[in-house]
Amino acid sequence: MSATVLQILKVLLLCLWSVSATSDVDWWESATLYQIYPRSFMDSNGDGVGDLNGITSRLEFLKEIGITAAWLSPIYKSPMADMGYDVANFTDIDPLFGTLKDFDALIAKAHELDLKIILDFVPNHSSDECEWFQKSVLREDGYDDFYIWEDGKVDPVTGERKPPSNWNSVFNGPMWTWNEQRQQYYLNQFLPKQPDFNFTNPQLRKKLIEVMRFWLDRGVDAFRIDAVPHFREMRFENGTYPDEFVSGFTNDTNHYQYYTHIYTKDQPENVELLYEWREFLDEYQRLHGGETRAMIAEAYSPVEVLSTYINNGTHVGSQVPMNFNFIPLNNQVTAEHVEYMAKNWMDVMWTRHKMANWVVGNHDNSRPATRLGWQRRDIMTIIAHALPGTSVTYYGDEIGMPDMNTECTPSNCDFRDPVRTPMQWDASKNAGFSAGNSTWLPVNPNYKQLNVQAQRGIARSTLQIFKSMTALKKTAAFKAFKKEGGFSFGALSKQVFQIVRTDAKREEYRVLANFGSQFEYFDGLTNKTMEYVILTSYSPHRIGERVDLSKRILLMPYEAVVLRWAA
Repeated sequence: MSATVLQILKVLLLCLWSVSATSDVDWWESATLYQIYPRSFMDSNGDGVGDLNGITSRLEFLKEIGITAAWLSPIYKSPMADMGYDVANFTDIDPLFGTLKDFDALIAKAHELDLKIILDFVPNHSSDECEWFQKSVLREDGYDDFYIWEDGKVDPVTGERKPPSNWNSVFNGPMWTWNEQRQQYYLNQFLPKQPDFNFTNPQLRKKLIEVMRFWLDRGVDAFRIDAVPHFREMRFENGTYPDEFVSGFTNDTNHYQYYTHIYTKDQPENVELLYEWREFLDEYQRLHGGETRAMIAEAYSPVEVLSTYINNGTHVGSQVPMNFNFIPLNNQVTAEHVEYMAKNWMDVMWTRHKMANWVVGNHDNSRPATRLGWQRRDIMTIIAHALPGTSVTYYGDEIGMPDMNTECTPSNCDFRDPVRTPMQWDASKNAGFSAGNSTWLPVNPNYKQLNVQAQRGIARSTLQIFKSMTALKKTAAFKAFKKEGGFSFGALSKQVFQIVRTDAKREEYRVLANFGSQFEYFDGLTNKTMEYVILTSYSPHRIGERVDLSKRILLMPYEAVVLRWAA
């Protein structure tokens, strides 16, 4: 029997031994979530683009590595101006990815494997090719003010028509676009092809709930809500759109950061929609039974704002506002940086709500293996799974896929393409992603060495460490944190981070991770003798080896270990 198999079996046996009743923990509270970018996960028909049937064919892999729920980036019918975040039809699948029948098959297979499916929901805007927008352009009854329309300003001297305000869009350039047919401006906080909805229209709000119901009826388990900070309830009390102030961050007058966002981001009304949708989801569960239908809210916002997403004292909203505190960390990261970012979250969200989640990578940001450095890729895998709460993993990060230079220009590709290259399954043609002659983005040339199949056979590969950590998340010490469990975390030195997880004095796990390139020594961490259960490739130790932590312990450069003690 190989060392790899022995290591995994040992961790699984420890899990079976230590799991206790944790009925007070809902499925999303200590989950392992996995983001799938559908274009890049698995191609089933040889056209070079990932699709729903491809995802279905790989669901056993998600089960193998311990995933709780798979979150699918947008699969709706779309002209793909923003890779699916410009939705033309909210209740249909884009032919690029398959059909509703394919989606139903995916749901059925996922549930058969006890996997949940989370659907990306994009309620801030639609595509300008959406039927709703086309009807709004024509001022059809009921759709006239589905979107935010304004006449704009007229210069009293020149007679020139100008946008209602100086606001710049997230993707740069004016936030107002002139529609010649309707003879008005419409608001677009992202691309001009993504007109913003007008949430003061009650019929629009009903439509969006109908969209949610449509997908729930097909078996969707949760929604990831896109772009929450940008929801707006127009207009201002005086009927105007005041200009925002120059920020001083850039001299580019078209850049999003040229102005502050005091009127266009994190408005107090944003959370009202989350409360409304939570009420609907809770009622749906009461009527249909089953487990919690959860909301995961995407927001690059201050933690105090995110706290209101969960509740405001009288209303409840999203169960999981996404925690992006680890996203800015780069190859200069230290244990002290990690402690600061973790405490920034925990001091508010854990103290008030007993809720935490940890996102290390996603489809909009450089991958951890590139951003943090190859030597630290496994360290962040361990930390994200060892801290209390939910971990969120972007496809490919479980094997340490890096960014790839796609050698393109802004005019012919998306600046985020380097983190969206095809999944690397094996060393065969196109990394096992597609049998076609080409792929929508090139496969990283490193795929023959870095792939799932290869890492299955390496005891301390990133994949095996990931699988061992997801197994640990199922133990009592990692799950029973509400009543019986305990935890602590912090920097032992500038470079060494520690996490301790316990289960009512019956079991304890201790993570020690050295972010630095120097040897680190510690004396008297505890009076316990502990066993090494997970090791990164930088560790000289062996699984099962024991260490007396009342004495001096040495950590190698970039070494990370998980130790276990049992009563």
